[in-house]
Amino acid sequence: MISDDEREIRDTVRAFGSSRLRPHMAEWFEAGQLPVRELATELGELGVLGMHLDGYGCAGMSATTYGLVCTELEAVDSGLRSFVSVQGSLSMFAIHAFGSDEQKQRWLPEMSAGRALGCFGLTEPDFGSNPAGMRTNAKRDGDDWVLNGTKMWITNGSVADVAVVWARTDLATGSKGIRGFVVPTDTPGFSAPEIKHKMSLRASVTSELVLEDVRLPESAMLPGVEGLKGPLSCLNEARFGIVFGALGAARDCLETAIAYAGDREVFDKALSGYQLTQAKIADMSLEWGKGMLLALHLGRLKDAGTLRPEQISLGKLNNVRESIEIARTCRTILGANGITLEYPIIRHANNLESVLTYEGTSEMHQLVIGKALTGHDAFR
Repeated sequence: MISDDEREIRDTVRAFGSSRLRPHMAEWFEAGQLPVRELATELGELGVLGMHLDGYGCAGMSATTYGLVCTELEAVDSGLRSFVSVQGSLSMFAIHAFGSDEQKQRWLPEMSAGRALGCFGLTEPDFGSNPAGMRTNAKRDGDDWVLNGTKMWITNGSVADVAVVWARTDLATGSKGIRGFVVPTDTPGFSAPEIKHKMSLRASVTSELVLEDVRLPESAMLPGVEGLKGPLSCLNEARFGIVFGALGAARDCLETAIAYAGDREVFDKALSGYQLTQAKIADMSLEWGKGMLLALHLGRLKDAGTLRPEQISLGKLNNVRESIEIARTCRTILGANGITLEYPIIRHANNLESVLTYEGTSEMHQLVIGKALTGHDAFR
């Protein structure tokens, strides 16, 4: 099911993760820090930033290849896949899909190389699952736009060079008046305080975005889209990566648990020799395999141009739900050792708690699937 080219790229990223990233992950997670700038240029050289986009320095690889790369990055840590996802599938994708040629030429080559970092400002303190209620606004002032508002839980926010910010331009038209703006983060009035004290995605930069009379020229607006179609299509791009990525975290947990159970002796024989342990391992392997088959199927549909949003919701709902269950069950095999950073399992489990609810909670994806099956909108 995987071509030689896809396997080669997957293996290259896996080797990079093992040699460059994995030795430092427990330290980065415990410190709550990630050397983002340093890693960005290395990931740019590897060709994974915006790798599924065409032109402007992007590699133009298939969606399935991008998914496999997400699997390998998240097998190291969800924070790494989240960084690559926000850079390529949210901020770069928004500019690539909806930006002017000037915006594309200015930002995409630098972002694909990792020399410029991006973030994506949609979620607000009071509006996550309901982005149509956003309060961030953009008002005309002569030939300029002036933005005011606050965004929350923004990956890369305090290290970004450019922010794609979604704002209301006309309160009377509701969500139809929502537009995207390309905001250089050195613009006066823009600030991004980092969010600390997280217990999940610690090896990831998470910030608040504060916009206080941020003045932008007309050319800062994304010209190619109006309304919620813009940000929601970007979210579907990122969710697709999660379908694959979560399975990477689950695989790392499963491989760790199998190795541990083979070495650990309980009542004078290997823990892996007991029926209950084998039942856990068999069931987890079954769910992981089913999830990977689903991910690859969705990848082929995306490459063929036939993938629908509700199918992405199906993949995200199933694969994240099963991955977090695998992580929790693997923790039980390791016993007390499963809660230390000497092993990756508790780190993956904590990270997956965020992956479970960001870019669409399980409940929201259930309702997307329910609407597709019944024809009834049950969001309200």
